[in-house]
Amino acid sequence: MIVSASPWWTVAPSVGAAVGYVALAAGATRMARTAVTALTAAVLLLHAVALLVGFGATPVRFGFAPTLSVTAWLVLAVYAIETRLYPQLGSRWTLAGLGAPAVLLALLFPGSAYPTLPSPWLPLHWALGFASYGLLGAAVAHGWMMQRTEQAIRRGGASGAALPLLALERLTFRFVTAAFVLLTLTLFAGWYFTELLRPTAGWITHKTVFTVLSWTVLAVLLWGRWRWGWRGRLAVRMLYAAGALLLLGYVGSHFVLEVILRRGA
Repeated sequence: MIVSASPWWTVAPSVGAAVGYVALAAGATRMARTAVTALTAAVLLLHAVALLVGFGATPVRFGFAPTLSVTAWLVLAVYAIETRLYPQLGSRWTLAGLGAPAVLLALLFPGSAYPTLPSPWLPLHWALGFASYGLLGAAVAHGWMMQRTEQAIRRGGASGAALPLLALERLTFRFVTAAFVLLTLTLFAGWYFTELLRPTAGWITHKTVFTVLSWTVLAVLLWGRWRWGWRGRLAVRMLYAAGALLLLGYVGSHFVLEVILRRGA
């Protein structure tokens, strides 16, 4: 559902955040560290305001684009915090380029309207889903950085000031573990609300299938890591697969429903 004309004050935070993300992606490497920190804080604040404006609207709207927007905000907020805690991570702010389309998509496609929430606890299910998406997104981003670091080591071009590969690997699997736990809770919450609100609809849907497949890939990855010490390209490829499956599970299906078929879930 494409949003109609909106008041300027609801559009301005999204546009400002998108412009800021583009500026970070294009110029962070040429900016002073203090300037990058200030711009990052301002952009994340604008993005947060845009999310609050979107979710605070009446009626409440929810769909694929707001999910992507929250995921992008969580991933970039985590990365911003980590660059403060681990300066060796460097400034791979090309990741910020993903924030611009995410925040603009949420402005154009605010999702399906919910005039009344079928349960006051439904936002909890949404929150768990957002958190699992965000943490898995952070894990995928760290997997990508881990892959780049490993390639640099193989070429002999790794910097001695860079975060050691093993430390980056540990960070990646912490995010994987946290994402797995929250995804497990999301699945249980989804089953509960389906049984509570639509007991005759059936819980097994395309969204459920893709989400369970993503959960299974993460479970196998964590088991292999614990049992056989899986790492490197095998671990990263499985992480990419889990992320792609989870993306297809909700975002992909709702993109088809909301944009191509022009109807709600």
